[in-house]
Amino acid sequence: MKRLSPWMNISIVAMLISLSAGLRAGTFESQSLAPIDNPIVLQRADPWIVRDAETGCYTFIGTSPAFDEIELRKACRLNDLKLAEPKTIWRKKEKGPMSVNIWAPELHWVDNAWYIYFAAGDIDKPFSIRMYALKNSSHDPMQGQWQEMGQIQTHLDSFSLDATTFEHQGKRYLVWAQQNAERSYNSALWIAQMDSPTSIKQPVTLLTEPTLDWEVQGYKVNEGAAVIVRHGKIMITYSASATDDRYAMGLVWSDINADLLDPKSWHKKPEPIFTTNEKVGRYGPGHNSFVKAEDGVTDLMIYHSRDYKKLKGTPLTDPNRHARARIVYWDAEGFPVLQPELAD
Repeated sequence: MKRLSPWMNISIVAMLISLSAGLRAGTFESQSLAPIDNPIVLQRADPWIVRDAETGCYTFIGTSPAFDEIELRKACRLNDLKLAEPKTIWRKKEKGPMSVNIWAPELHWVDNAWYIYFAAGDIDKPFSIRMYALKNSSHDPMQGQWQEMGQIQTHLDSFSLDATTFEHQGKRYLVWAQQNAERSYNSALWIAQMDSPTSIKQPVTLLTEPTLDWEVQGYKVNEGAAVIVRHGKIMITYSASATDDRYAMGLVWSDINADLLDPKSWHKKPEPIFTTNEKVGRYGPGHNSFVKAEDGVTDLMIYHSRDYKKLKGTPLTDPNRHARARIVYWDAEGFPVLQPELAD
C-alpha cells in the first residue's frame, strides 16, 4: 500500500481538526438554503414565525404599525412572506380593555388549538398594558374562527406584555415581561408553569431584571423573550433598553435538567449578544423569535430592526421596524453565535 508523505499526513490532520471545529461552531451552512432576501416583511416589529413541519410552510405574525389589529400571512418560502396577502383575524375594541396599543402577538399550538398571545391597553389609559389571548380550534390558523379568551392573569396587576410559551419535559411554561410592584423599572422577565393555555400557577419566578448598563439605556427594560432548546440548555433571548438604536439583545440560560422555577438555575450573559451596528446599517435589533430554515435543519433568528438611526417621530410612531432573518451558528459551548459584525 502506498504510504502518504509526512507533509500530506499533517495536512489531512489539520483539515480534519478544522472541519471538526467548524462543525462545533456551526459555521457550515446547508447547501440547499436559498439566500434570504431581507427584510422578509416590511413594517412589522416583534416578528414571530411558525413553520409547519409537514408542509414546510411558514405562518407569520407581528406588530402592525398602527397598533390596531392582528393579522396573519402564510407562504411556503421565507422570501415570499413579504408578497403574501395578510389576513386580519382580529381588530381592537372601540373602548375598554384591548382598545389600543395592540403589541407583539405570538402564535402557538397548545393542546390541539391555536392561541395568539398579545398585549393591549385601554384607550382611556393607553399604557395600562396587559396580556390577552385568542383561540382558534382550526388546524390551519388562517381558517376558522378566533375566540377571545380574556386576560392572562399574573402575580401582579401591573404593566405586562410579551407572553411566550414552551413545553419541556411534559410541563408547559409561560415567560413574560412585567413591571415590579415598586415600579422601579419598566419590565423584568418572569417564568411560571401553566395550568391551562391561558393561565399560570404559583410559584412565579424572576428570571432577569434590567440591572446592567446596556439594559437601562433610555428605559429599564427586559422584554421580548424567545426560547430555544439546544445542546443541553434552555436558552432565552430577550431585548433591553429603549426601542430606538439602543435596543439590544441578551441571553439567559439554564441546564436542560434543572428546575426551571428555581432562580439559581438561571445564568445571565453580562454582555449583549446582538446590537446596533452602524457600519452595516442595523439599528435597534431586537424582539426576536426562532424558526427552522427551509431545509428543516438550520436554525434562523427572526428579529426586527431599522436601517437608519434618526427616527421619523418617536420609537412608537416610526413604523419602519422591519422583520429580518439570519442564520444562527453555534459555538463549542453550545451558545448561539449571531455575528453582529456582519450584515444579514
